[in-house]
Amino acid sequence: MATPIHVISSMATRQVLAELADACQAATGIAARIESVGGVDAAKRVRDGEAFDAAVLAADAIEQLIDAGRIAPGSRVDLVRSGVAVAVRAGSPRLDIGSEDAVRHAVLAARTVGYSTGPSGVQLKKLFERWGIADALAARLVQAPPGVPVGQLVADGRVELGFQQLSELMHLPGITLLGALPPAIQIVTVFSGGVTLAGRQSEAARSVLAYMASAAAAPIKQRHGMEPA
Repeated sequence: MATPIHVISSMATRQVLAELADACQAATGIAARIESVGGVDAAKRVRDGEAFDAAVLAADAIEQLIDAGRIAPGSRVDLVRSGVAVAVRAGSPRLDIGSEDAVRHAVLAARTVGYSTGPSGVQLKKLFERWGIADALAARLVQAPPGVPVGQLVADGRVELGFQQLSELMHLPGITLLGALPPAIQIVTVFSGGVTLAGRQSEAARSVLAYMASAAAAPIKQRHGMEPA
């Protein structure tokens, strides 16, 4: 039996990639082993030349790794679009997040606000800056450590209001999912795959990424709170 290709990914796509890998193996016979870590750490390991066959990260991170000579040019495949949702600890009162004003009010009223180290966290802070409340919030912002879901901080009571991709919040116990950010302020991250130049199974990696981008994979992505890219 062929050795499974080794794919590194950010935590945001951990569960969807695990199910996609199983479906891919059933459909093509090619097995993939998914290693999911914090996105910053994943990108660093690829940049440092660690031998993976493919990487699945935010699209801009894949592009940076192409520019750095670590991902094969022309191998980028956009896989999913992932939006941000909001959560509170289980048992807490449900908050209105149905409009931009409602979300802003909820943020200002929260004792602590959690966000991620990933691209959605960067965009969330830019939203707070646009609202003119970044300075007022500075002492109340809690960034989840790399690889730790914001929802875990919410469930543990360390964060009152948490923002992260729906895919990372929807399966966690101990929280109440309030829903997705309203369209006017929704933050969407495209996650893409790329074939690494340090790997030894580039053709198999291309085949796996092609399957993960195919129409057959769409229902799995939707079950995990994502949309096909």
